[in-house]
Amino acid sequence: METGLWVTVGVLIVVIIMVFLAVIAALLIKIYVMKKSAREIEAAFADRLITDTNVMIDISSRDRDLRHLANSMNVQLRRFRAERRRFQQGDLELKDAVTNISHDLRTPLTAICGYLELLEQEEKSEAVDRYIGIIKERTEVLTQLSEELFRYSVITSTKDRMNKEPVVINTVLEESIAAFYGLFTERKIVPEIEMPGKKVVRMLDRSALSRVFSNLISNVVKYGGGDLKVVLSEDGEIIFSNRASGLDEVQAGRLFDRFYTVEAARRSTGLGLAISKTLVEEMDGRITAKYEGGRLSICISFSDVDC
Repeated sequence: METGLWVTVGVLIVVIIMVFLAVIAALLIKIYVMKKSAREIEAAFADRLITDTNVMIDISSRDRDLRHLANSMNVQLRRFRAERRRFQQGDLELKDAVTNISHDLRTPLTAICGYLELLEQEEKSEAVDRYIGIIKERTEVLTQLSEELFRYSVITSTKDRMNKEPVVINTVLEESIAAFYGLFTERKIVPEIEMPGKKVVRMLDRSALSRVFSNLISNVVKYGGGDLKVVLSEDGEIIFSNRASGLDEVQAGRLFDRFYTVEAARRSTGLGLAISKTLVEEMDGRITAKYEGGRLSICISFSDVDC
């Protein structure tokens, strides 16, 4: 009797252990399938965000909850794509509007400038001469603004046509700074320049890089606090810094926004730095602005790739 009891207990123990192991195995398989499905969802979601396709997220698992999660993410993806298309269409319409406005402004402004030059040659009273001077000054400001709009429309419409080649950043930076020698002298600005002895070479568009440097230096000359420090490091980082007491951290963070201007820049459309940001990013670089201790620092960095 006791022997039969022990056999029965032994059998029960074996059965319990087998059931326990089966449950553990089932749980492990479930966890594996869930982890695999999660990785599939992650990879598919990352791919759908950067590719322009109507393909939705699909997973190999038949698990109801996981498929519900994938379907929910597909709903959000559809909304995201709709918003992105609307944004792209609005951005395209804005670029077209800027191009049209810039062209529409240039023609009458050219005519106005021509008539003003003719008017200056006529006999006139001192008051009329003063008024003409004011009109001419305002016309020159409008001409400058229309040129900024035109340059922006050209840059945004041709930004995918970069001609990348090995470029020595030291040389382009030196040439850009030298081009402003006359303005530096006029504004009594003595640039502080730090460059490494080693050539810093990156795959860039030389013309675009020169335009970026010119935009930044011009911005400093026009709206800075009368100083300029330029530092180029061997790792391809360029920092332009100057006193900017009229700024704050919030304004510094918005300097690269299209059409954003600060109070000191009322004669600008705010497109100069936006153009610089577009060009830097098209060259696979990064540009940021930081305001600290009354100084504005604009940092540009280009990754080191094989030339």
